[in-house]
Amino acid sequence: MDDYVTGVLTNIGLFSFLALSAYLLLIAGEMSFGQQAFFGVGAYSGGILTAIYGLPLPVAALVAMLLGSLCAFLVGLPTLRLRGLYFAMATLAAAEMARILFELFRFQRQIGGELVGPDGTQGFRGIRWVFERGVEPAGYLALVWGLLLIALVVFLLMERSRLGATLRAIGEDPDLARSCGISVERFKLGVAAAAGALAALGGVLFAHHNTYIEPRNFDIMLGVHSLAYALIGGLGTAFGPLLGVMVDLGVLEGSRVFQGYRMIAFGGLVAILLIFRPRGLLDEKVVHWLRARFS
Repeated sequence: MDDYVTGVLTNIGLFSFLALSAYLLLIAGEMSFGQQAFFGVGAYSGGILTAIYGLPLPVAALVAMLLGSLCAFLVGLPTLRLRGLYFAMATLAAAEMARILFELFRFQRQIGGELVGPDGTQGFRGIRWVFERGVEPAGYLALVWGLLLIALVVFLLMERSRLGATLRAIGEDPDLARSCGISVERFKLGVAAAAGALAALGGVLFAHHNTYIEPRNFDIMLGVHSLAYALIGGLGTAFGPLLGVMVDLGVLEGSRVFQGYRMIAFGGLVAILLIFRPRGLLDEKVVHWLRARFS
């Protein structure tokens, strides 16, 4: 496998964590444009812990996930009182506030004779834990997809459980779910925290793959794409967001056919699907048909 294919497959895996994060909120009935903020929290915190404090990547990833979950919980406390477009705009505003904070954030230390750490708009260089340990691109690809596979298994188990049915019931009709004794607000806060942890994990892996991050990596368009991935792929299964990422990064960006026109093709695809398949390619009807046919 050549380096280009390895890089594309790694990016598909990395952004699938962000897409799954947005998907988790969507099935609970909330449309978030702000998951890139927690992706950034994971990237910066994970990078600081390995590059400055010398912690192993697994430990840094766990700490970053906790921070991402905490930040998502704190953002969810006020914003989840809102509904529909108001919630979506509130999450977008929160994400932009986070990006501005990344631009103002400076925390550097002398490591090996050079300054290492976030330097505001100049970005964060020197996140070299993976390369210093001799991890090859193919090995890192296996790590990313191994963790993604674990996340997908957890999602699939959840979808077949009572928890999954409860989340979809809340997403379909929160008032009816509330009348059945379900604590809708607590469930949504838990979903927001879990989605934040998932996005933060993707951010940690993204930072250590790129070795350099900057605030504009976590702008509005990343949030729009993360939401679009779930809407393109479908809301019927956790494989939907993964399919959405593959369509964008694997086909539109990875193919020379759409070179220079990727965003036009991507926007047109989203518009067509919203008209003809508003719940994506793998919606609930398709998933039910597949399960009935292949069970």
